[in-house]
Amino acid sequence: MKKLVIDFGSATTKIYMPGCGVVLTEATCLAVEEYEERGEKKLGIKAYGDKARALAGRSAVNTRIVSPVFEGDIVHESLAAHLLSYFLEKVEIPLRKARHAEVMFILPCGAKAELKAKYSRLAGACGIDTIRFTLTPFAAVLGHNVIIGESTPMFSVDIGATITNIAAFSQDGMISGLNINLGGSNIDVHLIDELAENSGFKIGALTAERIKNSVGSLLHDDNKLMVADGREVQTGAPASIAVNSGMILPIITAYIDKILEYVRLVISRLQPDVASAIMRGGIYLTGGVAKMDGLAEYVGDKLGISVNLPEEPALAAVIGGGAILSDYELCERLSFDE
Repeated sequence: MKKLVIDFGSATTKIYMPGCGVVLTEATCLAVEEYEERGEKKLGIKAYGDKARALAGRSAVNTRIVSPVFEGDIVHESLAAHLLSYFLEKVEIPLRKARHAEVMFILPCGAKAELKAKYSRLAGACGIDTIRFTLTPFAAVLGHNVIIGESTPMFSVDIGATITNIAAFSQDGMISGLNINLGGSNIDVHLIDELAENSGFKIGALTAERIKNSVGSLLHDDNKLMVADGREVQTGAPASIAVNSGMILPIITAYIDKILEYVRLVISRLQPDVASAIMRGGIYLTGGVAKMDGLAEYVGDKLGISVNLPEEPALAAVIGGGAILSDYELCERLSFDE
């Protein structure tokens, strides 16, 4: 039986296969064309994943880019099933093989029964019979290649595109945790608005993300620079602008500080002995934003606690999910079925 771990994220889908590693990392979106048939509006899929994402801002008037997952929730089940089926085909799990696969989905902290039911229907639509679930904090910490003790508490902060998971837990289960609708995409949107308002310069979502990933930094003396293409707000004429790390530092800081407010809140609710153990062990930081220069140091300084960062923070959760699925005892303790 093939085993897979799927992290169906708002921005990126990651698939891990034990024995093979991460076999897919692709944008969680589709390019859909709206058309009428017999007076009824319908959607036709023009492109999937990275190919769809590349069309953002370049597609025809009647074509739009849709993400079926938003803030940890499946918001368009039909399109989600089409997209996941496409991804499974790419990793050589077509419909005829899917029923023989065991799939573990990674869910946000505090996932409700309604979300689990959506994933169950999604799996069914893709031909998958055997599914399990685990939570992002469990998987993210195991993605650091550490051992989770039976009673030793650990603290996870996973900053994704549209959602951040914050939790304290041990192998016995969740101690305290929550998810908040803040992530890297908020930085992108704020950056678009900031350049339009203060520089009279309009950029698209993909350019904003490239700026964040290229020059974004929490180091105050960082001076990375890139030239971004866009257009002037007033005239609409094509133009370019130079953006450096210092220009976007206040935007990044505002969102990271907001996330840290919730981290402090979760820590403040812990029993004193649990909080002390976490202060000794430090925070396990993961998610795509976590690879930003200076972020780990900034978080550590603000909270007065050490920060552990894996080699691939964006892939930590799906890699950790693979560790859970591959270990019978961990699977029994840190995952659950329908």
